[in-house]
Amino acid sequence: MQHIVVERELELRLILSPERGIPVPARLSYRSDDPYAVHISFHINSESPVNWTFARDLLVEGVFRPCGQGDVRVWPTKVDGRSVVLMALSSPDGDALLEAPVPQVSAWLERTLRAVPPGTEGGQLGIDDALDQLLAR
Repeated sequence: MQHIVVERELELRLILSPERGIPVPARLSYRSDDPYAVHISFHINSESPVNWTFARDLLVEGVFRPCGQGDVRVWPTKVDGRSVVLMALSSPDGDALLEAPVPQVSAWLERTLRAVPPGTEGGQLGIDDALDQLLAR
């Protein structure tokens, strides 16, 4: 089975305070062999990127309404008249609040939803094929 990869380079903003943020180059990635997850990689004053993985459904919902709890929370808002989505990420290593432009994130999410429509993710994992092979023995 051939897997699909949907990627998007974009500039996020790391929010340092209500008045201050810095641009952060980032990459959004989605792979059909990991159909429930989205991956975000970004650099913050480090040689190696910071990588986060969380549910695609969380980002899809977060573009429209606040959602998530614990380590990842996502919600839409307006900044200077622009539609943005905020992602609050928490880990033992630290916390980050990232701002992303809704039009770019939504266009990328639409591509992931066309690649693997909602409700069909389980079929991408090959579990049924593996069970068929196991039971055929």
